[in-house]
Amino acid sequence: MTHSAAPARDTRRVIVASSLGTVFEWYDFYLYGSMAAIISRQFFSGVNPTAGFIFALLAFAAGFAVRPFGALVFGRLGDLVGRKHTFLVTIVIMGVSTFIVGILPTYATIGIAAPVILILLRLLQGLALGGEYGGAATYVAEHAPNGKRGAYTSWIQTTATMGLFLSLLVIMACRIALGNEAFEAWGWRIPFLLSIVLLGISVWIRLALDESPVFKTMKAEGTRSKAPLTESFARWGNVKIVLLALFGLTAGQAVVWYTGQFYTLFFLTQTLKVDAQTANILVAVSLLLGTPFFVIFGVLSDRVGRKPIILLGCALAALTYFPLFRALTHYANPALEAAQQSAPVVVAADPDDCSVQFNPVGTSKFTSSCDVAKAALVARGVPYTNEEIPAGGAAVIRVGSTVIPSFDATGANAADLRTQFQASLGGALDAAAYPERADPARINTPMVILVLWILVIYVTLVYGPIAAMLVEMFPSKIRYTSMSLPYHIGNGWFGGFLPTTTFAIVAAKGDIYAGLWYPVAIATMTLVIGALFLKETKDVDIGG
Repeated sequence: MTHSAAPARDTRRVIVASSLGTVFEWYDFYLYGSMAAIISRQFFSGVNPTAGFIFALLAFAAGFAVRPFGALVFGRLGDLVGRKHTFLVTIVIMGVSTFIVGILPTYATIGIAAPVILILLRLLQGLALGGEYGGAATYVAEHAPNGKRGAYTSWIQTTATMGLFLSLLVIMACRIALGNEAFEAWGWRIPFLLSIVLLGISVWIRLALDESPVFKTMKAEGTRSKAPLTESFARWGNVKIVLLALFGLTAGQAVVWYTGQFYTLFFLTQTLKVDAQTANILVAVSLLLGTPFFVIFGVLSDRVGRKPIILLGCALAALTYFPLFRALTHYANPALEAAQQSAPVVVAADPDDCSVQFNPVGTSKFTSSCDVAKAALVARGVPYTNEEIPAGGAAVIRVGSTVIPSFDATGANAADLRTQFQASLGGALDAAAYPERADPARINTPMVILVLWILVIYVTLVYGPIAAMLVEMFPSKIRYTSMSLPYHIGNGWFGGFLPTTTFAIVAAKGDIYAGLWYPVAIATMTLVIGALFLKETKDVDIGG
């Protein structure tokens, strides 16, 4: 089966309509993550603040968790009834769900119904996003002429970054216009309510589009798949390609993407204690400077191939993440770096006395001397190393040569002991010059932006050409279904859970860089599998 590409004018309209709609959809999806702290206070106030924030993060993660199921549902529809109609449905679901968040009563008004409805809306958003990307990428690729699929689909690849950038921009504008107090009280609803305007624009543009030429040809010839799920995932020949796309392509791409655009923001604000507004601006500038390279590497992939560019991004990430994040510390919070070198902090404890301090339901109490010591250091944002002591001994914290005994918080005088402990620890950390916040005057802004920009360039290497490659890996009659699942498992699970996984590793080890082993390991896995088994696809005829 062959097809002719659409005229250039029509193809430009296809790219603009598909990309603009997908930008708005990513904007909707990332609004929630950008305002997780406010969401936790508004909708999860029935538990303590720490548990509430964890619940908010878990609700955010729920949207990622269901993305593969959205890929199955809408991928099947896209292969049965058409690309255009399916991703028109997905954007309506996303836009309406986001708008409802903007008008949803809080926990203080309707109690437990508020977080339940919020989580249901997040699940709908995740399902919609699971169907949107595969539809947009497939639709654009099937309009593109041979030799330009990388260039054309790379515009779709800019949408996630632009959606994140747009959400940060709208939030910052609302904060500045309303002030922090009004924004946190009610102004946070405005960015969600704006989604209905963006939805109207997107639907209006997409209604004017025609179906893709490949799908029209299949429909005319009667060659559409009657069972896309069965053909995609019940036949070993295609399942092998799906697994290769996941482990040799999208898993590594996902961790590089989320490290370069999400974990950097987390690292700046939570670990280096950079003011949130400053950190948002630094990340937004790096995104703005890096975004054109999605298209540059997409165009380049039409000439040199998709595989070498994507695997180069994985290799550079695996080799340089540790020095780059140490550079972020050096330029964003030099006082923390200096304190670590002059007075390293050690937690000496019996390993059996230490717990994994993850408590999503807010019921467990971490009261052992080891847990008390580590919780205090994590709250202050102080890196530490672990040292094992004989069984039964009480934990102590060493700040340089100063020793601060911890305590068991179950005793009758626990409150007095806590006050004494916090005073002693605070005094020792202050004496060792551990900063409570990054000093704005000492942030080397140009160098921080340079490091962040390099991390974004890695994102553009792995992400710019990947839509074209995924489209080219699968036959047209099951393309929407087959490519969507590995993409959303890779990005929804391997990537979406990266912040939670890296945070858990850092909390357990005390080393602020230890969490980087997760993206480094996954990127290395993709590099090896991709190099050994991935075939170049740039010259494949996607009409068959």
